[in-house]
Amino acid sequence: MALTPKIRGLARRRLDDRLAPVAGVVGERPPHGWVRAVRDALGMSSLDVARRMGVTASRIHAIERAEATGDVKVSTLERAATALGCRVVYALVPIEGSLEDAVQAQARQKAARLLGRASHTMRLEDQATDDDDEALEDLARDLADRRDLWK
Repeated sequence: MALTPKIRGLARRRLDDRLAPVAGVVGERPPHGWVRAVRDALGMSSLDVARRMGVTASRIHAIERAEATGDVKVSTLERAATALGCRVVYALVPIEGSLEDAVQAQARQKAARLLGRASHTMRLEDQATDDDDEALEDLARDLADRRDLWK
């Protein structure tokens, strides 16, 4: 079932509110990954972590390599985190601004493309308009919650 535009906007704003506290908290993953960084900071050997996870030390090294390259499973990270007395915090956070900002920027870009074609046609027919900025904002508002915004 597709969400209505009103519900989609509300869901986006609620998700933005939930993401706001973590947006600037954690930057890039450490070069050798979080498992290795936390293990080193705690002074734990790979054998210490392995015993807590019920695996071999070589498996810990494999997990650390997989995390460093971005190939680790979330479930594996969760098991390693538990062994390190931590928990995994997983979120997709917008690179810049909020989800609402991304939607508004996309709506403006799409409105500009649509109005650009219309303006060109109007100029050809000698019917140019001076209200381009207002028309762009009006159209962007209309487009913001349409399902075809990203097409």
